[in-house]
Amino acid sequence: MSDFILEMKSITKEYPGVKALDNVNLQVERGEIHALCGENGAGKSTLMNVLSGTIPFGQYTGDIVYNGKTCQFHNIHDSEELGIVIIHQELALIPELTIAENMFLGNERKNKLGVIDWNETYKQAQAEMKRVGLKEKSSTLIKDIGTGKQQLVEIAKALSKNVKLLILDEPTSSLNEEDSKMLLDMLLQFKKEGMTSILITHKLNEVAYCADKITILRDGATIETISNPNHNIDEERIIKGMVGRELTNRFPAREHKIGKEVMLEAKNWTVYHPVYTEKCIDDKVNFKVHKGEIVGFSGLQGAGRTELAKSLFGKAYGSHISGQEFIGGKEVHLKNERDAIEHGLAYVTEDRKVDGLVLEDSIAWNTTMARMEKVANKFGVIDVPKENKVAEEYVKKMNTKTPGVQQHAGNLSGGNQQKVLLAKWMFADPDVLILDEPTRGIDVGAKYEIYQIMNDMVAQGKAVVMISSEMPELLGMCDRIYVMNEGKIVAEFRAEEATQEKILAAILKSDDKKVEA
Repeated sequence: MSDFILEMKSITKEYPGVKALDNVNLQVERGEIHALCGENGAGKSTLMNVLSGTIPFGQYTGDIVYNGKTCQFHNIHDSEELGIVIIHQELALIPELTIAENMFLGNERKNKLGVIDWNETYKQAQAEMKRVGLKEKSSTLIKDIGTGKQQLVEIAKALSKNVKLLILDEPTSSLNEEDSKMLLDMLLQFKKEGMTSILITHKLNEVAYCADKITILRDGATIETISNPNHNIDEERIIKGMVGRELTNRFPAREHKIGKEVMLEAKNWTVYHPVYTEKCIDDKVNFKVHKGEIVGFSGLQGAGRTELAKSLFGKAYGSHISGQEFIGGKEVHLKNERDAIEHGLAYVTEDRKVDGLVLEDSIAWNTTMARMEKVANKFGVIDVPKENKVAEEYVKKMNTKTPGVQQHAGNLSGGNQQKVLLAKWMFADPDVLILDEPTRGIDVGAKYEIYQIMNDMVAQGKAVVMISSEMPELLGMCDRIYVMNEGKIVAEFRAEEATQEKILAAILKSDDKKVEA
């Protein structure tokens, strides 16, 4: 007989105009890693928010049975007291506080007088950090460690709460392949120690690697639960359940028509850190993108790819920027982001929630905000019906799931937010589109739609630059790939010669040269 640590029965959750969860059922066995898969908007995060008490009892129908008892969680503290801890996709850390302060924020270690015991705080933090492989001091500020280590801090924070059921929502979306594997191996180790985990991820290779069972949601309903005892499930089997059909090709076909005209070029482009102005981030970078071409940038975290893109986009990042930038063959000296937009350059940020969208505003407003003059009358006043019509056209074109264009962007799933962000820049009608991690945290179906948009743009004679940590999509979509490491371009490959092995070898070889020097 199965030993279920968790059963969620007939869970239904409705928002105005949307049934986010429709009679969902989930059973999780004690000590297993259970993956939750589905397209964006399928209800995965909503279901976990119900479980954790983020969506409190009374705002949904159905039952949560945990350790054999029916539970009513009114807030996140109720679930944490029983050992259910959720780590959200957006890390809930305060950059200016230390690792220890972040780990015990709201869960402070106090003495008999009710005063925080800092010695015990830092001691306990150091012990939990050791469990997740963090070697930094617990007094280190969060802002001084990378994203991968911040994710480990979140896990250490969960361990400090005596976690029994750990929920991870897209834990590797911001990590490179090496850090992702390290995190998954950690989950497998926790499993050996008796911990149960629920993993939400769109990276199906990760599901196949570590999940014992996979429950698939589609349109807010439970489709099926698949066993993966040997950790070798065919990814196509999961995709079929997610999208309801076979997805024979992950990448849409494209006729490669690359023109001679250079749409974007950088010569000896050098960028220094905006605060630590003596630190060189990008060092004499040279690259070019032709008309009708998709060019990819590969590299490990901290290679300088995002900083390069943002600095080219109207000096949105950096200090002491030098070198030459050419758009359409003409040298430009872009003063700011608005100047870049007017010169036909667009940058789709990797962080849609912080830099890309205004979550409190409508889809309509977000869609048009990069070029609001296009929906304004001769007096400079926004023509609201025109704005709504434009937004509705893009919702249809992008297949965005929403009850209407007046819906706040913050109420959409991550994948649908990404579609609104892309719609914003498509409406701006750029000649060169820079995409920074455009498919991070979104499902295979939505990825395919974004790839198709990229193909459509280059078919129109535009140029696309794609920065991605997912090598399969760089290999599947790009005509050429530049490899960056520590602020320098260390290799360039044509599509037909590029492989994951060659890209990694180029990075490692450049590291070896640095050590020898």
